[in-house]
Amino acid sequence: MLSARSTATVRATLPAVGAAIGDIADLFYEKLFAAHPELLRDLFNRGNQASGDQRRALAGSIAAFATQLVERPGTRPDVMLDRIAHKHASLGVTPEQYEVVHTHLFAAIAEVLGDAVTPEVAAAWDEVYWLMAGSLIAVEERLYAQQGVLAGDVWHTWEVTARVEETEDVATFLLRPAGDTPTPAFRPGQYVSVQVELPDGARQIRQYSLSSAPGSRLRSITVKRVRGEGSPDGEVSRHLHEHTRAGELLRVSVPYGDLVLDHLDAPLLLASAGIGCTPMLSMLEHLAQEGHSGPVTVVHGDRSPADHALRADHVRLTEKLPEAEAHFWYETPDAAHPANRTGLVDLTDITVRPGTHAYLCGPLPFMRAVRAQLLEAGVRPADVHYEVFGPDLWLASS
Repeated sequence: MLSARSTATVRATLPAVGAAIGDIADLFYEKLFAAHPELLRDLFNRGNQASGDQRRALAGSIAAFATQLVERPGTRPDVMLDRIAHKHASLGVTPEQYEVVHTHLFAAIAEVLGDAVTPEVAAAWDEVYWLMAGSLIAVEERLYAQQGVLAGDVWHTWEVTARVEETEDVATFLLRPAGDTPTPAFRPGQYVSVQVELPDGARQIRQYSLSSAPGSRLRSITVKRVRGEGSPDGEVSRHLHEHTRAGELLRVSVPYGDLVLDHLDAPLLLASAGIGCTPMLSMLEHLAQEGHSGPVTVVHGDRSPADHALRADHVRLTEKLPEAEAHFWYETPDAAHPANRTGLVDLTDITVRPGTHAYLCGPLPFMRAVRAQLLEAGVRPADVHYEVFGPDLWLASS
């Protein structure tokens, strides 16, 4: 809980800090990478840095945390903190790195706000930072312990046993532990980080959902090649598509992610768009293996049936569940699949049962639209769970 004195100061300065938080984030990263270029090379996503997405996400998380401290004292934004902590754990972030961030973040605050940063203001925002950092460190410590690893020691070597071309731009890589590498447990919906060495020597990291169910020593990730539209192609996805074949070794983290299949006694709705289908396939396969008999509604939107990665599995696994139904929307219709719908996902005539728990994954506009429709249908906000690929810009813009 923020102290009474700091609460008053943060409340008074929040509008000014909030208005400048974007500039603060920009200058923070500039200072951070000047002092520690290895962080940009080997930890942070260079694509998200170039686009500004990571900077907006940082600004949004700090502003949201500070706002909650002053508007709802005694509570914490646990959903936000858990999502960030899972991402940090998958990257191997350590407590010591929070000290590094603190140094450059507060240097940026002082430079952007100038004389407005009095000792009292600096102390109040320092308290905000360490409350947020301390919360994240505690969650990350628990996450590391759950996987039986030391803080930051999340990487293992896995071998690619096969590669399957799903669509023109999507490939599935089947993985197994190399040598005596352990096979860490995971829950349906979670992801792993994959680190590859690029031609310039950078070791870039990206997260990919596990598209298979738990229980097997063999795992799979399904990767869409990110083709830049007015910007560079995705560095890691391009590398995997162009260079990774059976027999290659990959550095893969233990699994993390807070979008996990739960509430199995409630009606379920699994909604995805594009490559967002991957965690839903893991959930569906798990439900099928467990003989789940409750109601499940599967919703997916894509450009066309040909672009719908793992479409056959989406259909097959849905059909294995006795109370499941699938609804697919495609922007471009296909005469070979007349049962599908044309256009964007629209839940207007889809039965959303009382007590439904919904799981969403896909582009942000898709998830915003589906969430709004679910709330209109009576689903509680707390029962809508989502996963964002990349920085959480939903938070940054909220």
